[in-house]
Amino acid sequence: MMDYLSGLNEPQRKAVLHTEGPLMIIAGAGSGKTRVLTFRTAHLIEQGVDPFAILLLTFTNKAAGEMRHRIEQVIGKQAKNIWMGTFHSIFAKILRFEGEKLGYTSSFSIYDTDDSKSLLRSIIKEMNLDDKVYKVNLVLNRISAAKNKLISPQSYFNNEVIRNEDRMAKVGEIGAIYKTYALRCFQANAMDFDDLLYQTNILFRDHLDVLNKYQHKFKQVMVDEFQDTNVSQYLITKKLSAVNQNICVVGDDAQSIYAFRGADIQNILNFEKDYPDLTTIKLEENYRSTQAIVGAANSIISKNRHQLQKNVFTSNEKGEDIEIIRATTDSEEARLIASSIFEGKQRDGLNGSDFAILYRTNAQSRSFEEALRKLNLPYKIVGGLSFYQRKEIKDLLSYLRFVVNQQDEEAFKRIINLPKRGIGDTTIAKISVTAAENNVSIWDVVSNIQQYSGKGAQAIENFADLIKSFKIMVEVDKKDAYDVANHVAKASGLLRELYEDKTVEGLARYQNIQELLNAIKQFVDSEENEDKSIATFLQSVSLLTNADQEEEGDIKEKVTLMTIHSAKGLEFKRVFLVGLEEDLFPSQMMLASQSDLEEERRLFYVAITRAEKRLYISYAESRYQFGRLKTCEPSRFIDELDPQYLRISKLGGKKEIQGFKPVQKVGGFAQKTPVNQGQQLVQKAAPSNYQHISSSNFTPSNPLELQVEQRVEHQKFGFGKILRIEINGAERKAVIAFEKGVGEKTLLLSFAKLMVIG
Repeated sequence: MMDYLSGLNEPQRKAVLHTEGPLMIIAGAGSGKTRVLTFRTAHLIEQGVDPFAILLLTFTNKAAGEMRHRIEQVIGKQAKNIWMGTFHSIFAKILRFEGEKLGYTSSFSIYDTDDSKSLLRSIIKEMNLDDKVYKVNLVLNRISAAKNKLISPQSYFNNEVIRNEDRMAKVGEIGAIYKTYALRCFQANAMDFDDLLYQTNILFRDHLDVLNKYQHKFKQVMVDEFQDTNVSQYLITKKLSAVNQNICVVGDDAQSIYAFRGADIQNILNFEKDYPDLTTIKLEENYRSTQAIVGAANSIISKNRHQLQKNVFTSNEKGEDIEIIRATTDSEEARLIASSIFEGKQRDGLNGSDFAILYRTNAQSRSFEEALRKLNLPYKIVGGLSFYQRKEIKDLLSYLRFVVNQQDEEAFKRIINLPKRGIGDTTIAKISVTAAENNVSIWDVVSNIQQYSGKGAQAIENFADLIKSFKIMVEVDKKDAYDVANHVAKASGLLRELYEDKTVEGLARYQNIQELLNAIKQFVDSEENEDKSIATFLQSVSLLTNADQEEEGDIKEKVTLMTIHSAKGLEFKRVFLVGLEEDLFPSQMMLASQSDLEEERRLFYVAITRAEKRLYISYAESRYQFGRLKTCEPSRFIDELDPQYLRISKLGGKKEIQGFKPVQKVGGFAQKTPVNQGQQLVQKAAPSNYQHISSSNFTPSNPLELQVEQRVEHQKFGFGKILRIEINGAERKAVIAFEKGVGEKTLLLSFAKLMVIG
């Protein structure tokens, strides 16, 4: 066994050795949290804890797999017995064992987002509602938010506050849709992703014997990325650890960026309230980034009021200053960055995979794709269409889902006339009506179609016979996943139809089906999978996240393009953080409240801390939006960065210090003083304990109308009085005396935003 304690710093060592009682590990960016979780788990097992009694929850299967592999390197094959995986995969496993108590069979289907949307479209249509008002994404998001807050369909329907919100938004029937959706999922013996958490909470609430069983089973509960948990996830882990009180949570409130998915930062901020005897250990040494990057990240996150205090530092080299790139247009921004990547590969010998371009929204990728293609730089976009979301893949998977679960209405609708059998939409609708009228399932009608007769009866009977033959393979012959899938692909006619399509697209689809069969064969041949049934394979696929997608082709030479949300947990030698403009980042949708703005600032912090060696931040002075050229203002976040870590690039990408000049060394860094041009013409920083909250009606005044003696408001520095205005050609600067101890500032008026208040 390796000596896993050597090489740990003191806080890491304390976290690994702490095995009794509640523990919170505050892990700053790049501080080695995965290493700590890995060695803590190994230490527990070495101390005699049964691996079957350890529950370790993550947010991606990839993270769980990597951690299991690391633990196995320390303690051997025992690592395979740890209950480790994503919240959804672990609770799906428990629901397979215990779901009958809730009325589900162990073969329940797991609906992905497309399945849920398809069912909701059907319900909206059946209820004669306007699908332009009841947009399926809106409805699904409302239902998802309700489940994550453990609001049942009946509670939603009976809650007047919620119903009033819906009526005010002119979608007053969402409660009725939710009730019907939940019923249809139950009738289809199906759960969506949110149900895996929601139904586990119901299971533990209504069946205390089951809760007691798992409370005594899991002696140790650990949660990675705790800042990303929602109410539902936290309640489950809190219940499971209630008996032994051995709960260990690892996270960083500064990296909580998933509120839009239901993540609740209060879980980590208020954890101590639920566990008064909590031990808190802070991992503050960053092993990833240079001093300049760590210093800049600290300067930005310090502006947030609601946070757990920590002092992140690094012993790494000082490194290059962060380069601020100003471009005239978004296309020029992309060209400058593509050129910089080309130069970095040629001059510094870097691989494409050493570079990442991070943006706030997916739509921003277009100009960068074009610029990279012009320089023949290969790239990959993370968060694009997953392999398992391709049509031909979903077609075959739907066949397999229906073979396992004949109540799966969405799978049935997808495959009943695939390949073409002459069964039209009208016939399918009649089958649904007949099932409802006779209070039976769709499969009961289809498998006994001669009793119900109707047009297309022979084709439907042939389809039913086909499914029955597949069921015999699964339930009687107990064939493994590959044998079943291979037979279904051929016997259904799917493989033949794709093979006969000799177009380029047809050939690609045929190859994709073959690749799926390869994946199933790999699943069957893996020693790690004891259960090699098609039902188990389908569950593993349904629980894949975007981060678990397999890479295609040679990724070493590919530049990575992704949203900042997708980049969390990753690191790159050089990072380009693009589109730093007001209303784009921070997003105009996140300026309604202080909490929203703080979440955007945390997102900026996450982006900065993805960089190991070099960080570039760019903005454009104009950008096309909705077919119109829009004038843009640089983001307030650039203004919030400590200027001592910045270097301003000239328009056109020529690299030289323009906005600041070094004057002295302070703490190992070059301290810089503003000169004629720059992002922040200030003499000294605002007091560290001062945080101005701008007025709710804040609207910047026209800089040309500002006059001496006027009282103004600045979003960062607060209220002040204009002492003088200096004009040098087209450049206008204002010297302002701010209140609350902020002091006198000189601001460039084309950059600063000031509102006249008197």
